[in-house]
Amino acid sequence: MKEELAICYTCTNENCFIKKHLHLEQMKQYVSKKHSFICKKSHQFIIEGAPIQGLYFICKGKAKTVKTGINGREQIVRLTKNGDTIGFRGFGTSKRYLIGAYALEDTLLCNFSNDTMMEILKNVPEFTYDLMLFYADELNKSENNIRKIAHMNVRERVIDVLLYIHRKFGQSNGLIEIELSRKEIADFAGTTEEQVIRVLSSLKKEALIKTVGKRIGLLVLPKLQSEIMEHKYF
Repeated sequence: MKEELAICYTCTNENCFIKKHLHLEQMKQYVSKKHSFICKKSHQFIIEGAPIQGLYFICKGKAKTVKTGINGREQIVRLTKNGDTIGFRGFGTSKRYLIGAYALEDTLLCNFSNDTMMEILKNVPEFTYDLMLFYADELNKSENNIRKIAHMNVRERVIDVLLYIHRKFGQSNGLIEIELSRKEIADFAGTTEEQVIRVLSSLKKEALIKTVGKRIGLLVLPKLQSEIMEHKYF
């Protein structure tokens, strides 16, 4: 991983936790302690079960967080983009990361060590309060994901993933702004690669989506949303 300078004060990620609190005088002493680096596409920067080395914030790029399930299969639990926080699961309560994380493209990451983060949490109440709300929101999302696996059939889960990545990353020139393999979609939807391929083929025949290589474009958003409307998750 290559060290790279990322300056918080010129960062354009207004949704980043650090950036949102730079107006606070106390934060100045902490941003100088971070280090930033580039993680190349497909490389892992958090190993599940490894000792916690603080929190990561995406300055520029995309990443996935994964959890190892039955028979060693990785389940994608979250996709992240510019400004998102990674490594918070288990932070403060566990000595080891509860998830793993990989770069989906060359990604510039900012890392704040355990000691620095603890200092911020103890000395910057506004930051601590906002982080508590963030944890509450993530817990709600996790509970919703559990219900999805229980109540949605395979087609609905794949559609739900497509709608999620469309919301998360947006679409330009008719294609969603992220490249995921069919296996990665399966790992996120909690199904198999073969089932994902079948569902995508069916959606293409129905003219609801289009594909260009690994990229997918949603053609009829209302129709796709209506298929999972009863679950109220999109």
